[in-house]
Amino acid sequence: MAHTAMSGNGTTAGDDPLQTAVWRLRSRACWADAAALLLPDTPAAALQRASLLVERCLYTEQGWEEAEDALRTAEALAHSDDERGAAACERGYLAYAATVLAVRDRADEARAALGRAAALIPPGAPQRALLDFRRGLVAENLARSPQAARAAYRRAHAGATAQSDPLLLSFTWRHLAGLALWDGELAEARHGFTESLRIREELGYLVGTAPALVSLADTETEPEASRLREEARRLFRLLGGVPTWLARQLAPPAAGAATA
Repeated sequence: MAHTAMSGNGTTAGDDPLQTAVWRLRSRACWADAAALLLPDTPAAALQRASLLVERCLYTEQGWEEAEDALRTAEALAHSDDERGAAACERGYLAYAATVLAVRDRADEARAALGRAAALIPPGAPQRALLDFRRGLVAENLARSPQAARAAYRRAHAGATAQSDPLLLSFTWRHLAGLALWDGELAEARHGFTESLRIREELGYLVGTAPALVSLADTETEPEASRLREEARRLFRLLGGVPTWLARQLAPPAAGAATA
């Protein structure tokens, strides 16, 4: 199963102490604490707060009502096409998360909201790369269309590169590598997973590092594969079992089970 988060508010915020604090909390899986620092009194702050709470849903499978409330506030404050498009992008992402985590089937809502966002956010706009990435997620995990997903991820990758958005690049590397692994392109997959892990470690994005370690382990031989998975388990425990969906991949093999 493929998962991701919003793009990196706070990763390039310079000397802004608020954004630095939000980023540090977010990267350590403290989304509610990060959201509490933001007063939803402007479209940008309301949208960032909603984004944090939507991301928490995807990583913890909890907090759905709070995310919905924050998203409604962001939608009410949005006035420009860019603001409405960004809110629609978050609406689609929340519906995607609910569907892919089997909370409730909201696939049609996810497609409609992301389509609405695409009509409002023109190609080349700063928010377009994240939107393209999320449309790739829907194509890969809901529509089961790897070709469409790959095209969307490549557009997102190009946009993230042009905008110098390292966090989003870590996700495009990761998901393009996942498709390469599915196609049996082991060297390409290993390169993409390595780049994703490198970026996340450089950013200090702890909550995304364990999944990156597990993905890279899937391309390595022993003993390196086991070393990477053990490091992922350590981080997973450190963060209190987040992301929840990683638990199945990190479960040790049953006693006597065959291993390859």
